[in-house]
Amino acid sequence: MEYRSLGRTGIKVSPYCLGAMMFGGIANSDHDDCIRVIHKALDFGINFIDTADRYSAGESEEIVGKALKGRRDKIVLATKVHGPMGDDPNQQGASRRWIMQAVDNSLRRLQTDAIDLYQIHRPAPDTDIEETLSAFTDLVCAGKVRAIGSSTFPASEIVEAQWVAERRGLARFRTEQPPYSILDRGIEREVLPACERYGMGAMVWSPLSKGLLTGRYRKGQPLPDSLRVKYLPRQMSDARSLEAVEQLIPLAEEAGLSLTHMAMAFVMAHPGVTSAILGPRTMAHLDDLLAGAELRLSDEVLDRVDQIVPPGTDVGLNEAAYNPPAILKADLRRRPNAERAAA
Repeated sequence: MEYRSLGRTGIKVSPYCLGAMMFGGIANSDHDDCIRVIHKALDFGINFIDTADRYSAGESEEIVGKALKGRRDKIVLATKVHGPMGDDPNQQGASRRWIMQAVDNSLRRLQTDAIDLYQIHRPAPDTDIEETLSAFTDLVCAGKVRAIGSSTFPASEIVEAQWVAERRGLARFRTEQPPYSILDRGIEREVLPACERYGMGAMVWSPLSKGLLTGRYRKGQPLPDSLRVKYLPRQMSDARSLEAVEQLIPLAEEAGLSLTHMAMAFVMAHPGVTSAILGPRTMAHLDDLLAGAELRLSDEVLDRVDQIVPPGTDVGLNEAAYNPPAILKADLRRRPNAERAAA
C-alpha cells in the first residue's frame, strides 16, 4: 500500500479511506458483519476510517469502536460533528456548546481517548466560523483531537476559515471532504485548488456518485430496489446523469474495465485528491472496490472522460451536497413585492 500525506499534518494515510456511513441501522444493522468488513479493509492495508456521529444516530461510531479494539494505534480515525442528534435544537450544529458535548459522546462510542481528524460535517451559516475554530482549537490543546477539517465547504468558506484561523491564532482546517466523481466535477474549479494552496488534504466522498457509476442504474430501465432510490429518488433518476452513464459504460468496456473501477481510478488520478472514501455495505461491495485498487487510467481514457463530462462540471443533481441559504431560501433571492414594483 502506497501511503500519502494527509495535507501537511505529517499523518500518512492510505489512498482509500473506509467510510462507515453504511454501518448501522440505516443500511447494515448486523454489527458482526460490519466488523468483518472493517477488518477485511484493514488487512488489505487501509489505515484510514471515516465516520460521523449522525450516521445511524451514533451506531456507526459504536461499530467502528468495536472493530478497532486492539488495532486502534495503527488506524487514522476520523469522525464528524454537525448533524442533528436529537430533537433538541442545540444537539446539532457548529456551536461551542454542542461541539464540546458531541466530541465526548463520539469518544465514548468510538472507545478511544483521541480522534485523529475531527471535522465539521457541513457549513453552519448561523454560527461564526471563529466560534467553531475556537472550540476545535481547545479540543486540540486538550488532546481530544489531533487535527481538524471541514466537509463539503464552498471554496469561499474554506478560504475564510483559513484567514480567521491565521488572524485569531487558532487551529486551522487541515483537510476538506468534498463530493467528487466523474459526474460531480465542480470541485475541480475552486475547491481542490484552494485545498492545494493551503496545504489541505482532500478526502473525497461519493466517488461512485451514490452508485450511479456502478452500472446498476440505466437510462430507460426500471430503478432497482435500493437504499439510494429510497432516500435520493430524484438523484438516482436524474436524466442528465443517466445519459452520461450511458456514454461512460462503453468507454469502460473498450478499456477492458468495469464502470466501478474506472470511476474509482478517475477520482484517484487527480493530484489534489489524498484519499477516496469507500462506502461498502457488504463484503461483496468491498471486495469489488479493492479489486481495482491498483488501476491507473491512461491519458487517452481520461481525455475521453473529459469529452463526456467536461472538467469542472457537475452533470446532474447531488441531493446530499451543501446548498447555502441564498439558494435554499427564495426570500434571499427576491426583493419584496413593494421594492420590485417601485423598480
